[in-house]
Amino acid sequence: MLEVENGLNQQKEEFAMKIESLVQRREELARKEAQLKESLAKFDKFLKENDAKRTRALKKSLDERKTREQKEIEIQQLREAIGRLSLKNDKQSRAVDINLAYQRYMESVLESVEEFGETKDILARYDTLAATNQELLQRAREAQDKTESDRLAFMHATEEKNNLILNYNNDIARLQTKLEELQLNSARWQAECDHTMNNATQKSLLLGQIKMATNNLFNLVKVHLNNRLNPTNDTLVQLDKIQQFIVDLSEITADLQISCCS
Repeated sequence: MLEVENGLNQQKEEFAMKIESLVQRREELARKEAQLKESLAKFDKFLKENDAKRTRALKKSLDERKTREQKEIEIQQLREAIGRLSLKNDKQSRAVDINLAYQRYMESVLESVEEFGETKDILARYDTLAATNQELLQRAREAQDKTESDRLAFMHATEEKNNLILNYNNDIARLQTKLEELQLNSARWQAECDHTMNNATQKSLLLGQIKMATNNLFNLVKVHLNNRLNPTNDTLVQLDKIQQFIVDLSEITADLQISCCS
């Protein structure tokens, strides 16, 4: 019985030692876990601080580069502005030199000419002469334009007259041809009429043709004269009016030709 109790006590002691060992191991693990968490927290903080530093350094580098680029642009703009100002200064210097030469010339003119008392008198005279010159140039341009307009109008009128003369000449030629044909026919018909005096029907036919041709030509002349001729059936009167129309038209054509030549 004693041995069993001793065995149980020994087992209790061993169990208690194991429990104590487990507790110590647990405490050790908890301590190491706490240390590990602390190390992880420190390392995470280190990484975050390092990232923040790197971000700030990168931002600073970018800002410095942008600032440098902006400064370079400003320097280039200033150089260009200086170049423009230098060119302007050179131009103004040349203008000053030219104006000084003009001023010296004006002063020499004032010394040699008594008509002008001051430089502004010379400038006033120049302005007056320049204005007069512009006015004369304007008048010359207007006169040239008027001359060109008159020339074109004259050419147009001459062309119209030439066309009118051509039309009249064509009418005269056509009427003269018809008159000559009529006279030839009249002579031929008259000759035939003389040979066929005894044939009353043939004579009436020839006379009728003569009167018809004469009447047609008379009506044509009447149309050209806008129906100003008095109507008549007298063949001799009609022939006389036709001949008078040809004479008048020839005179008008001659007058137009004289007018165009002048």
